[in-house]
Amino acid sequence: MTSFPVKSVEPDLFLEQKSDLFHSPMSQSQPILSVRNLTVDYKAKRGFVHAVRDVSFDVERGRLLALIGESGSGKTTFGSAIMRLLPPQAVIRGGEICYRYRDGREIDVLKLTPSELREFRWRECSMVFQNAQSTMNPILRISSHFEDTAKAHDDLQGDALRARAWHLLDLVKLDPQRVWRSYPHELSGGMKQRVMIALALLLDPQLLVLDEPTTALDILNQRSVMDVLKSLRKQLDFSLIFIAHDLALAAELADDVATAYAGRVIEIGDVAGVFKSPLHPYTAGLIQAIPKLTGHPDDLQSIPGSPPDLIHLPGGCKFHPRCPLVSEACKLQDPLLESVAPGRRVACLHHADVKLNSHRNIHA
Repeated sequence: MTSFPVKSVEPDLFLEQKSDLFHSPMSQSQPILSVRNLTVDYKAKRGFVHAVRDVSFDVERGRLLALIGESGSGKTTFGSAIMRLLPPQAVIRGGEICYRYRDGREIDVLKLTPSELREFRWRECSMVFQNAQSTMNPILRISSHFEDTAKAHDDLQGDALRARAWHLLDLVKLDPQRVWRSYPHELSGGMKQRVMIALALLLDPQLLVLDEPTTALDILNQRSVMDVLKSLRKQLDFSLIFIAHDLALAAELADDVATAYAGRVIEIGDVAGVFKSPLHPYTAGLIQAIPKLTGHPDDLQSIPGSPPDLIHLPGGCKFHPRCPLVSEACKLQDPLLESVAPGRRVACLHHADVKLNSHRNIHA
């Protein structure tokens, strides 16, 4: 059995070790995905839940964008919208999701017909969901999951399908012969998640969306899945959107980071810049809430208050009821996401006052 070393994943320690890698600027080539002014609501008994509000961001080709934020900030809706996998109660109010093929052609995912969407999914963009157990059919062998996926989205079959699937299962550190004939219940949680990663890569997509793929796993299985992802990126060269609660994992894996709050992206930049010098007080608060391996428990601070009601959002900046830098202007104006430095954008009137050397006391 392959063993995976357990490493420290404290973000600041990792960023110090990887500073040369993560200080590289964002790619200047055309992004593989450009989301513009995306707005998604959910129908509810109390009214419409404003899950995604006028969101714009790019995913650079060959890079990993981590999307961080509290539960209810709209992260999963972002990912599901890219794949057009939103539930029936979702209403897309507007915007576009521009995807660029290898040959330079561009499409708006929101305008694809059902047949075009079937070709787009898994061939160009695929998704790994949070809970592999609920994603798999318990009465089908793992082989059937691969066969059904290939049948729905491609003409890969027979020996060619099996060879491709076994190769991917081997890449994710599984025994292909054993796993191929197994049922989901015969595999551990970490094995099932790695099967889902192999399945997502079956048709060689350019873009992979990971919706908190390690949340349900213990730390050892989490580490094995993360090591597999890092290895696969080097070998297969695909782009990634990594939806995460775990900022330590985001710091270790990501090239770029976007912070989501109340359905909007409020800060985006390269991972070293965002984690070392956050420009939004909410991002700073998230970083402050990370436990330190060498710190005292009393040093841990949390963001005061709770995320807003997405049906009845507050006026002005949606973070202002919880913000330590709030001013009267914040209560009246909802700032736009604007460029404030090369590769850095933020939606905050007081971003110049958010400093790393003082953010430990930002909620004092």
